[in-house]
This record gives sequence, C-alpha cells and structure tokens, in this order.
Amino acid sequence: MEITRAHLVEATAGREKGKLFYVLETEGEYLLLADGKSRRVEAPKRKKRRHARFIADPGGRVAEKIRENERITNSELRKAIASFNGADNSDQEG
Repeated sequence: MEITRAHLVEATAGREKGKLFYVLETEGEYLLLADGKSRRVEAPKRKKRRHARFIADPGGRVAEKIRENERITNSELRKAIASFNGADNSDQEG
C-alpha cells in the first residue's frame, strides 16, 4: 500500500527500528515522521519510504488534523500512538 500523510508506519531500519511514527509529510521518496517523543513535530525524522512499513490508516482526530494541515501537538501524537498500541499513557513524557 502507498504510504501517505497521516498514516501510521513502523521504522524497519536504523536506530528507531520497530518504533511507530505518524507520517507528517511526504517528499518524493522520503517521509517526514514524528512520534511526539524521540522525534517531535518541530523536528521530524526524514526517512526513505523503503525503510518504513505501513501499519494502519488510523481514523481519529490526530490523523484528521494532519491531513487538514492543522497544528498538532507532541502530546496528541504520543497519546494516539499509545492508544493504537493498547498501552496506557502512564509512561509517556510531557
């Protein structure tokens, strides 16, 4: 499946291998990824498409805000990823 904005992806290479990220933007063969914790909205990770694996096209407010170019906070990203993982937010920073 083609990875586009607001999709949830998993890094398949590099030091962030196995971590989940939201795609904030696409630039040709590159994706700009953020998770709100190690990679914040202000400084997203630039990663090649082949080093990311599609996980889901989540609905919800966070994905909608990304698609509509609305301002999104790091806290919103962390909570959305945690809820997707089924984890509680007690170990989240911020």
